[in-house]
Amino acid sequence: MAEFMIANMAPLMFGALVLFLLFGYPVAFALAANGIVFGLIGIELGLLTPALFQALPERIFGIMANDTLLAIPFFTFMGLILERSGMAEDLLDTIGQLFGPIRGGLAFAVIFVGALLAATTGVVAASVISMGLISLPIMLRYGYDKRLASGVIAASGTLAQIIPPSLVLIIMADQLGRSVGDMYEGAMVPGLVLTGLYVGYVALLALFKPSSCPALPPEARTLRGAKLFLRVITTLVPPLVLIFLVLGTIFLGIATPTEGGAMGAAGALILAIARRRISFKLLKQAMETTGKLSSFVVFILVGSTVFGLVFRGVDGDLWVEHLLLGLPGGQVGFLIVVNILVFVLAFFLDFFELSFIIVPLLAPVADKLGIDLVWFGVLLAVNMQTSFMHPPFGFALFYLRSVAPSSVKTTDIYWGAIPFVCIQILMVAIIIIFPNIVSYGDPEEKARIEQQGEVDLSTMMQDGDSTKAPTEDSAADLLKNLQSENK
Repeated sequence: MAEFMIANMAPLMFGALVLFLLFGYPVAFALAANGIVFGLIGIELGLLTPALFQALPERIFGIMANDTLLAIPFFTFMGLILERSGMAEDLLDTIGQLFGPIRGGLAFAVIFVGALLAATTGVVAASVISMGLISLPIMLRYGYDKRLASGVIAASGTLAQIIPPSLVLIIMADQLGRSVGDMYEGAMVPGLVLTGLYVGYVALLALFKPSSCPALPPEARTLRGAKLFLRVITTLVPPLVLIFLVLGTIFLGIATPTEGGAMGAAGALILAIARRRISFKLLKQAMETTGKLSSFVVFILVGSTVFGLVFRGVDGDLWVEHLLLGLPGGQVGFLIVVNILVFVLAFFLDFFELSFIIVPLLAPVADKLGIDLVWFGVLLAVNMQTSFMHPPFGFALFYLRSVAPSSVKTTDIYWGAIPFVCIQILMVAIIIIFPNIVSYGDPEEKARIEQQGEVDLSTMMQDGDSTKAPTEDSAADLLKNLQSENK
């Protein structure tokens, strides 16, 4: 028995973690407990030394001192303030009037506003709840199909995960040891393409099944001409200015993501004050929710650090590496298997848990196969979007269910989500087939690559700067850095 455990400690440890999660234990504590228990077993069996645990205090302090993670409370606070300041309500009302005369106009408005909210809030819950409260009753009132209305709201809300300033991209950058700015830049075009695919789906429905998304009747369109134009300008300018304040300064290199988040939080407060929607109660709620979410992230990261320390100590990283490097098909085979794995795990885990548990195990293998880690991170982020939309556990579906009227059944929400999950899977395939859609890094190098004409998939997924020497000599060293330094 002891020999079997020594030979199979890594798979046993991973299997025990999956078992804990399936039983519904909190992820942070399941990770930490798993690491400690198997660490003690490893010491008893002579696989590990007690000195291994002496590294934990320094690692936990490293998490607390991580500047990258400081962006999370800033962006969360910004999103919560904007949600409560009435920006979503004004945007939906105005854009709904603008697109009202065409079939599917309200659905187009929801997608457009979802993309704008994603670029200003970065919080899925805020987007879904805001649009569910405001636009769902209006869409149902004017004859929209229940499944389409609920699906388009849930899907548009999840754009907050892939369109910067997304919280998941901050976590992904931290776990992959890459720049948040590069991750944001790389995700921008895929996020816009995904928005375009949502619009295309609604346009096809409007063309072939017009009864599911009728145009607004004339009496519902209260704004016309100059009044509508003035309303569109005054409503759109503040969020666009805020988007530039946050993302523009990051992309131009003027501010770090943390500084951009701080400016965004300050900008959101200024907007709320200008709209006279600020109050001490609102501030208290926003700060409490921000504190809870930030603590949630840090606790999971501490738990994953404990698990990762012991898992690497029993050569778990080498076990995963040998498992994945042995797949047929090289890079493409690896990408297909990994995306299927993440898609299935997304039924049970949310994006924070996937980022902290799965990404550190996959990153060294991807790096060893020559896949650029920023590209890989954006690909996984698009895939993890499905974790919000999967029936029956998708968080976006739960958020929408909590605010939807009783006339909308839970099954309507689930069926409405399925076409958009398929679109998200299609987006994953598009990124794999057309890797250059993830654009970031040195513009001169990108131009040189584009001038080379057609290149194979492996070449296109290489790091843009081919003259740069790798910072790590082995996959194990890279994983050690990711898990110990969290950078």
